[in-house]
Amino acid sequence: MSFDNVERAALRSSVRDLLGKHSDSAAVRRAITTDHGYDDALWSKLCEQIGVAALAVPEKYDGVGASLLEVHVVQEELGRTMTPSPMLGSAVLAAQALVLSGDDDACARLLPGIAAGSVAALCWAGADGWSGFGVTASGEALSGTASYVLGGDVADVLLVLTSEGLFEVDPATDGVTRRRVPAMDPTRPLSEVTFDGAAARRLVSPTDLVDQVRTVALVALSAEQVGAASAALEQTVEYAKSRKQFGRAIGSFQALKHRMADMYALVETARSMSYAAALSGTHEDAVIAKVYCSEALQHVAAEAVQLHGGIAITWEHDAQLYFKRAHGSAQLFGQPREYLPELASAAGL
Repeated sequence: MSFDNVERAALRSSVRDLLGKHSDSAAVRRAITTDHGYDDALWSKLCEQIGVAALAVPEKYDGVGASLLEVHVVQEELGRTMTPSPMLGSAVLAAQALVLSGDDDACARLLPGIAAGSVAALCWAGADGWSGFGVTASGEALSGTASYVLGGDVADVLLVLTSEGLFEVDPATDGVTRRRVPAMDPTRPLSEVTFDGAAARRLVSPTDLVDQVRTVALVALSAEQVGAASAALEQTVEYAKSRKQFGRAIGSFQALKHRMADMYALVETARSMSYAAALSGTHEDAVIAKVYCSEALQHVAAEAVQLHGGIAITWEHDAQLYFKRAHGSAQLFGQPREYLPELASAAGL
């Protein structure tokens, strides 16, 4: 499937080159131990040299004025290296929640900062996941706990989705408590944000904002999953070429060739699903990409562990990080099985 045009191909090359220099395995492992949970210097380079946070922000709000297709390219490259960054949580979720809200005043106040690299977080899910809201609104006050928030513990501004609409909250406001929580995937920090009657500013928002944000989130996540699956496959193939057993490279054994061929087929079909969802922008395609890419990455990561053998389960090897990313990302924005009834209904089953 054709996806990259000249501009997107150049963007992909620039992001890959920058990550190749500053986000190798050792750098990723250093980043996850920092207070931010990501490399702040690298995030600054991505924003200042390439403008990744500004890509899908309209020009009138100091953005690049590109599209979510360009965001898809960046997400795919970040997924390849499992680079911890505020891209998904801030530049995608929070920024697009503002853009889709249609609140010109809020966009004018907040989007220039996000485009420049300032971190915003979208508080949405409850303890049971993204099918409901963790926070409730009573007038201009918020109460409850938002779970699984991307970057919520370090964000400069909090946006809160509730059944009553979208709200803006200053993290320093009385009644706001934030903490990072343990996560399966160490490369994706998650946090919990609790509101105890915290004062909030109500923003303009359409009634279908949640559905629109969910569509954007699922497509962006699928891009990241495709990138991770592709990298896991590449690393497995390279290992199979160099690892020798019985006097020959293990990649020459037919049984392993078949397994790697199956991995390749999964990666490429997942890529097609994700690209199709990005190009169409429909909710149905986004859900299909979410389900398929989640399951594809889980299978590819598991096979990568199996084909690498015992070394893959050591902390020193990256295979275990891809495995954790696969299972962690599958849960993000709802488990694949939660979307199956919706797909069955759409198919008339």
